[in-house]
Amino acid sequence: MLPDKKIWMFTVLAVSVASLLFISCAQTKYYSEEELGLRSKTLYDEGSEFPIAGEPTKKEPGGSTKFERSFENSPPLISHDITGMLPIAMTENLCMGCHMPEEAGGSGATPIPKSHLMDLTTGEDLEGKLDGSRYNCMQCHVIQTELTPAVQNIFKGGFRDEKGHYRSNLMDTLNEGVAAE
Repeated sequence: MLPDKKIWMFTVLAVSVASLLFISCAQTKYYSEEELGLRSKTLYDEGSEFPIAGEPTKKEPGGSTKFERSFENSPPLISHDITGMLPIAMTENLCMGCHMPEEAGGSGATPIPKSHLMDLTTGEDLEGKLDGSRYNCMQCHVIQTELTPAVQNIFKGGFRDEKGHYRSNLMDTLNEGVAAE
């Protein structure tokens, strides 16, 4: 190809790209901070804006309807009032009085899964003792709350079987697809 023809083709390409950029920039709509997201106030003033808050359940343990998990192995919601059960500490955790597997059968509580009774970093079975990193239940589990969401949630979680809607199968599926050496 001749050098003049290469320069001509490059010039045509550059002018075409510049024209497209100019046209697209001319049609771009800009939004103010107040128009973005679900808030109607500026992000720089937190004094008058509060998050949407609902009414947490006040039902006693065993007296409420359990919500289905959002997706397989997602942490279940706390389905009862937790007044008087806080703070949760490593040495004092009232949740374990009902949710340890040996206690849950008699009380009807959801037993904590096997994954909480193992050190997941080493794979060590803790022989029925709670893993030290799992004592703070509320770092993953939250209370069921009645509120009107700001937007409709259309997410549908997938479950492999019916049991997964209310129970964890993490230890059964944790190493799924991993080839052992």
